[in-house]
Amino acid sequence: MASFNPLAKILDENKLTGPNNLDKKRNLMLVLTATKVYWVLTTEEQELPGPDVPQADHDRKSKWLQDNEMTKCYILGSIFNVLQQQHIGMAVASDIMLNIKEIFGE
Repeated sequence: MASFNPLAKILDENKLTGPNNLDKKRNLMLVLTATKVYWVLTTEEQELPGPDVPQADHDRKSKWLQDNEMTKCYILGSIFNVLQQQHIGMAVASDIMLNIKEIFGE
């Protein structure tokens, strides 16, 4: 898959497939950091704020949801097709990373 995004190109050329997973995971973390979405891996999803909650809380929740989706796309794009199919329905990016860690180890 050709990509115009140089960060996505790093993931395209370094898919998590087995050997050298630590190097490939490091590349994924670099991409997530550079795109400013890494934070969702270390921040739990917040409950949906109620109508009487300040707008800032709604904005924070919306930002988390948006960045979580972007993080999931980068993670899924960095793994081979069989793993993509196993994880595509997972809602939270950190859950995908945890599951991949269980499969491949640290």
